[in-house]
Amino acid sequence: MTTHRIALANLRYPTSPEASVAQAEHAIAQASAAGAHILCFPECFIPGYRGMGKSPPPPDAKFLEQAWSTVAAAAAKARLTVILGTERITADGLLITALVINRDGAIDGFQDTDFQDKAQLDPSEEATYTAGTARRIFHAGPLTFGIAICHEGWRYPETVRWAARQGAHIVFHPHFHQAEPGSYRPSTFADPANSFHEKAALCRAAENTCYFATVNYASDGSPTTSAVVKPDGTLLSYQPYGKEELLLADIDISEATGLLARRYKDL
Repeated sequence: MTTHRIALANLRYPTSPEASVAQAEHAIAQASAAGAHILCFPECFIPGYRGMGKSPPPPDAKFLEQAWSTVAAAAAKARLTVILGTERITADGLLITALVINRDGAIDGFQDTDFQDKAQLDPSEEATYTAGTARRIFHAGPLTFGIAICHEGWRYPETVRWAARQGAHIVFHPHFHQAEPGSYRPSTFADPANSFHEKAALCRAAENTCYFATVNYASDGSPTTSAVVKPDGTLLSYQPYGKEELLLADIDISEATGLLARRYKDL
């Protein structure tokens, strides 16, 4: 089978860490009922991104492990692969990460290989978070995928190219981007009057001949929204701005050849 249904959780910023877990469980059940094979959440959805005016409670390792186990159980019940935007506490510091949970929900103490940490931090994040040090490729049946988190996918094309060169059919891009006072409020994806970000999403797919799936929180006037871009750089689908809902898309992985990524020459 070359066609896979993916789902992007275009949800509101959670009102509390506990609410983020309940929202995640609900979204997993919805995605499964809609026939999705894989579901991706925004950046740090559990417990909520720290910054841009958002201040969830201090990091809590016990809460995070319990939350991950709850989400893993929901994924197993739904028979769904989940990419969970979250954070984790390590000896090096607090990391922005994405936890990948297989559709059987199997966990073994959550190993480092289950996570893709954000390696390229935005300068504004460096006082709060620590940068990751490794990149990984993941599999969901015949689907091979990579993950580039927010700033690194926007500003560092190499992060997406790396995944495509390792055989990724699609790169998931969890992010958090909300409106600033007086900023332009788009109604059409990649509107020329808006910031560069959504144009970058089109480029990440076209320059690597892979799918690019970017997922944001739902918020009023958000400058970016959740979307799926085809390997030729054209838009497959996007979520109406500010509308809280799952974005579903059927992708044909035979179209994700990675041709242009493989042709890159390291000089």
